[in-house]
Amino acid sequence: MATYELKINGNTHSVDVDPSTPILWVLRDHLQLVGTKFGCGISQCGACTIHVEGNATRSCQIPVSAIGNKKITTIEGLSKNGDHPVQQAWLEHDVPQCGYCQAGQIMTAAALLDSNPNPTDEDIEATMSGNICRCGTYTRIKAAIKTAAKSGSLS
Repeated sequence: MATYELKINGNTHSVDVDPSTPILWVLRDHLQLVGTKFGCGISQCGACTIHVEGNATRSCQIPVSAIGNKKITTIEGLSKNGDHPVQQAWLEHDVPQCGYCQAGQIMTAAALLDSNPNPTDEDIEATMSGNICRCGTYTRIKAAIKTAAKSGSLS
């Protein structure tokens, strides 16, 4: 075991865990930040996507020892009131069906729009291709990302 000081959603959290523990399990089991979901466990489905230093990152394969002083943002920290433009666009387009993958989808979309505020269809498809939705809401996801991009309120 080792103690880590993690910067998550603007707060510092101290956890005492095995260095090889994936950050996903630190978030969910030690800090009760359960918005980030476990999907495939091999970084292939995107359900566990968080932001590390603003970059969309799969949390299921990143050991806590690799985080260091990097800032982590989870779906709980994307906005205080669920009013991030991507979250609002998700509601406007009624994107979720079962909802399981949606936190990862939203985190990937938010990172895309932070780095590219006016993505093309190809940009959206390329970026979101690593996030799997078993319900097949891909058309609504793309529409929501376009709406969020047009909102002009991304920061």
